[in-house]
Parts: sequence; C-alpha cells; structure tokens
Amino acid sequence: MIVSIGLAVLSLRFRWSYGFILSAAGALYVIPSLGAFAVLVPFFGLTFVSAMIPLATYTLLILVRNIVTGVDQVPAEVREAAVGMGYTRGRLLWQIELPLALPVVIAGLRVAAVTTIGLVTVTSMLGLGGLGYFIRAGIQNATPNSTEIIVGMALSVALAVVVDLLLWLGERLLTPWTRRVR
Repeated sequence: MIVSIGLAVLSLRFRWSYGFILSAAGALYVIPSLGAFAVLVPFFGLTFVSAMIPLATYTLLILVRNIVTGVDQVPAEVREAAVGMGYTRGRLLWQIELPLALPVVIAGLRVAAVTTIGLVTVTSMLGLGGLGYFIRAGIQNATPNSTEIIVGMALSVALAVVVDLLLWLGERLLTPWTRRVR
C-alpha cells in the first residue's frame, strides 16, 4: 500500500508518468507467480521475501489505478474551495482529496487483498506452508476431493471473506459521509 500511494502521488503530481507507471505495474501483473518465484529464488532463496515480492507487485496495478481514480473523482468545486482557503497542493491531497477518495481506494484494497489471499496458496510450492500446504498435500496424495484440498480451499475462501468483510467495515467507519440518512 505504501509503494502504491507513493506511485499514485507521483502519477498525480506528474501526469505524464501515469501511463508509464500503469504499464510497468501491468507488466508485473501478468508475470505468472511460479515464474516470478523461480526468478527470485536464486537471489533470495526459499524465503518469505521470494514470496512477498511477486504478491506485492500484483497489487500495484489495482491500488495505483484506484487511488488515482479516486482522487480524480473529487469534485473540482471542492478543490477550488480548498485552494481558496489557502490549502497547499500537499495539504489539499492529504486532507481533502485522499479522504474523499477513500471509498474508491478501499474498494481497490479489498480486491487486492482477496486476490493476494488466493495467490498466496501458491507459495506452498516454495515450502513456506500456509493454507496452500493443505492443497499441495491433497494433490500429492492423488486422491480426488481429498480432505486436505477441501480444507485448504475452504480456509482460503473463509480468510478472504473475513478480510473483505473487515475492510468493508473499516470503510464504513472511515467514511460516515457515504451512508445515506433515512
């Protein structure tokens, strides 16, 4: 998220860089995870870092695009009012634009989190365990519909649902102005 915010701020400040940043993030996004692991293992070994780099880079495209889109959707009148009140460009971004963009940013974060939870099961190929361990063990036992596969899949789905729900609740708490008053 920190890298994505940095790249989004860079894209917002220097609009010419947005296309390049999205293209680079898109190129990273299409690299197959097992291929990325294979390239990184000689440098980092079978470690947590080898798994985290590809998983983190897969979220860049989603998060940068959502942050920039959210900031772009802030009404021009709001920006003009803030500038009229003496807000600097940085203060405008951090105190007005990003808070108003929060629903779009969190929507991207929800997609990125659920996607990453699904992809992290592949890290069991590196011997790093996790819920992918159960799926891998079930495949190695070569029994269709084995308990290990079902447990690994069910727990991965449950984790993704819980994380998505927590992020949704966090969004509701952080953006009370988006709820309708009845």
